[in-house]
Amino acid sequence: MTFSAVIVAAGRGQRFGDAKHLLEIDDTPLWKICERVLTDAGAVSTVVVGDVPGGIQGGERRRDSVAIGVRAVEDSEFVLVHDVARPLATVDLIERVVTRLAVGDVDGVVPIVPVRDALKHVAGDMIAASVDRSNMAAVQTPQGFVTRSLLLAHEHSSEDAADDAELIERWGGTVATVQGDATNVKITYPEDLLLVRALWSARS
Repeated sequence: MTFSAVIVAAGRGQRFGDAKHLLEIDDTPLWKICERVLTDAGAVSTVVVGDVPGGIQGGERRRDSVAIGVRAVEDSEFVLVHDVARPLATVDLIERVVTRLAVGDVDGVVPIVPVRDALKHVAGDMIAASVDRSNMAAVQTPQGFVTRSLLLAHEHSSEDAADDAELIERWGGTVATVQGDATNVKITYPEDLLLVRALWSARS
């Protein structure tokens, strides 16, 4: 199957303290690293949504930026949506997502990793209850979708969402999972960048 890709790089990086699309690893911008790995995995076209060379202007929220990017590649039957804050995604991971999506029985596919830490409901500074983590998972990107399904899901709900899979769920679509990658770390805080650079160096 052929697919296109959207790299979301329009965030303000409020928790990090700077726009993450400006960050570099070995003198290479994160968006360029993401673009290369998606191309290596077979993306026929890649759109970067953000203030980067050749990029397109993003929206107010992440979901708005995704919608803008997906509309730019809506002629593709399938689309992968990837966050620029995850520069360590591998070709193997992308191929797992694409292979599952190609089966054709779901609207979306997301990579997941087990939750390693104990989970608690909290009220203020007090623990209210413990959470069974046996059926919990952390979700990563890239996430793959049937392009038409993702566009319809965006049109169905105007409320914000944690990711595009949540919009598919609200719309009533189906989302499958594949094994994620523990090293596919998301850069949220400055210390995450240190970890990502260390992992990148170890790979090299």
